[in-house]
Amino acid sequence: MNLHFIDLTIIGLYMLGIFVLGSFFGKYVKGAGDYFVAGRALPFWAIGMSIVVSDIGATDFIATAGAGYTYGVAAANFDWIGSMPAMVLAAFIFVPYYWRSGVYTIPEFLGRRYNVVVQAVHGAIWGLFLIVMLAVMLWLTADTLATTLGTDPVLPVGDYDLRLWVWLVVLITGIYTFSGGLTAVVMTDVVQMVVMFVGGGALVSLTLWEVGGWGSLQEQVLAMGPEYANHFTMLLPHDSPTPYPWTGIVFGLGLVMATGYMCGNQAIVQRTLGARSEWDAKGGMLFAGFLKSFVPLLIILPGLTAVVLAPGLENGDQAVPTMIRDYLPPGLRGLMFAALFAALMSSVDSYLNSASTIWTTDIYGRIARGVTGKELSSKQALRVGRVFTVTFILLGGLFAPALAGQKTMYNFIQTVLSMFQGPVFAILFLGIMWRRANQWGGMAGLLLGVVFTTILHNTNDLFASDDPFLFVAWWSFVFSMIVTVVVSLLTPKDPDEKVRGLIFGQVMDDGEVQRVLGERITEEG
Repeated sequence: MNLHFIDLTIIGLYMLGIFVLGSFFGKYVKGAGDYFVAGRALPFWAIGMSIVVSDIGATDFIATAGAGYTYGVAAANFDWIGSMPAMVLAAFIFVPYYWRSGVYTIPEFLGRRYNVVVQAVHGAIWGLFLIVMLAVMLWLTADTLATTLGTDPVLPVGDYDLRLWVWLVVLITGIYTFSGGLTAVVMTDVVQMVVMFVGGGALVSLTLWEVGGWGSLQEQVLAMGPEYANHFTMLLPHDSPTPYPWTGIVFGLGLVMATGYMCGNQAIVQRTLGARSEWDAKGGMLFAGFLKSFVPLLIILPGLTAVVLAPGLENGDQAVPTMIRDYLPPGLRGLMFAALFAALMSSVDSYLNSASTIWTTDIYGRIARGVTGKELSSKQALRVGRVFTVTFILLGGLFAPALAGQKTMYNFIQTVLSMFQGPVFAILFLGIMWRRANQWGGMAGLLLGVVFTTILHNTNDLFASDDPFLFVAWWSFVFSMIVTVVVSLLTPKDPDEKVRGLIFGQVMDDGEVQRVLGERITEEG
């Protein structure tokens, strides 16, 4: 299939518009505060829209729709049970804390609360994960184009050299993220969210019309055989071989992975750190939760309709590209391509900016301080951050093809997250809420927790699910909580001056702490 001239025009105008808009904000970047936290001037509506597109991105438009194709509506729990309650909790507890404390990154908080080892380990883990996610997003770009155009994602065919499309995304997102930092990322995300919702709505409407509506879709899917009996069941049995049994959804996802993701994911939290006020920080997260309630309708439904319209796909991630190729007319096809590019690019720029922030602040900055005995100046941190931005986007483009062959990209992402999400959330939660947690407890909880998750992942037949990442997340969280509490109680507590201003109640209520933190924010900004 070749794209129509109208489609190519729409895609070209979209790419050009995003490039110009993102690059425009580069003139406002004068130092590290402008680059990493947008000069702390973001309004709530921009924060909320940016959080949504940073979170849903390609992993929803392609991979979650693929999970819906393979497993049914249970995959929607990752947006309803797995996002909205966690975002409310983040808005009222974690986000106000982060904003008032004046930190740039989550590892920076953990370094202050525990010690430099915890900061370095957590920074390295999240930094590497964000780089992997860059490669994931870029590979999904190639895979989406390949499926839609009916060719191989790593070989040039006909008039389309698909590798050039990938590097086009690398070039555009790399330049405007390099130039404008978080401000450029957030403001382009606002436009991209509108494009994604319009394009996704068009695809849902046409594919539902094609199958005869929701009732007809249910009848046709259930008539296809007993393997589809649970395709419209939200909470699957505990012994279900799918990755989504109800126990895993409630405990592993709802209590650990989702909460840890929304409260401790640098790519999500960084937007709230750039808020112009505490109200905007909280309001942005709540607004994002409201918008997220519509996401499953835009994402899961095309995957479900593909069960009827495109049965027998070898890989569920091909569902949405196949629907675009076979059922959208010229013009709408270009609009949906633009929506997919918006999803992919919003994820790429978010992970790129967050990775450069963590590596500049928590890794390079710590090393430089240890060698020179001085903190990086704002100008130095800006230069280093831009170097990391260029390095990471190039690495992502080079390593993207190595991810080929994953059965479901969404499960791959969640499996990688489950390797450390439980331990990280355990020490993050205890660090904020429990005064007695000390540096030794936090360090033991993180390191031993990651070791424990590795053991769980490599123990065969331990869980009924074929992809037990939800259970791994839950039990690693419980294990790390116990380890952190026990080790903290067995070792001397940290001095009051070390933890002052780092405990939730203190940050919220201590007027002197607020004065000091306000001065720190002014100096760093």
